[in-house]
Amino acid sequence: MKKIETERLYLKRAKLEDSDFIFELLNSASWIKYIGDKKITTENTAKDYIQETLISSYDKNGFGLLIIKLKDETSIGLCGFLKRDYLKHADLGFALLQAYEGNGYAFEATYAIMEYGESELDLKKVMAICMETNQKSLQLLSKLGFKKIDTIKPSETSEELLLLST
Repeated sequence: MKKIETERLYLKRAKLEDSDFIFELLNSASWIKYIGDKKITTENTAKDYIQETLISSYDKNGFGLLIIKLKDETSIGLCGFLKRDYLKHADLGFALLQAYEGNGYAFEATYAIMEYGESELDLKKVMAICMETNQKSLQLLSKLGFKKIDTIKPSETSEELLLLST
């Protein structure tokens, strides 16, 4: 995989050694509110998540969520593409630790990953799912050129989400 780098950030594949950061991010209030509780309760469950979700996606799909790092090596979020069974195209996903929101990092990372998806992965269309109440993410998706095309209920127990596409 080609290195993805921006002026202030770079994106890298997650490794088991990133378990402390994954534990922190997946237990943050905004992750739980807008993405859901993944039941990451220990460093070992964080390592399992990295192996079974992140690394598995890289191996199976050739893409996945990447760790967003500041140039000083500080991990601040995740950004990348997911392959969901219920969507026809790759899905853009992103999340930042709250302390790093509002600085343009999410846009910088998602813009770079969208360029990578088009040039390196040959993704002609990308989808996104988002809660209607997640206004920050909806604004970012709009800035990236996503438009609402429908609503979707991924499972019988999940709530209805907005479905957007490029």
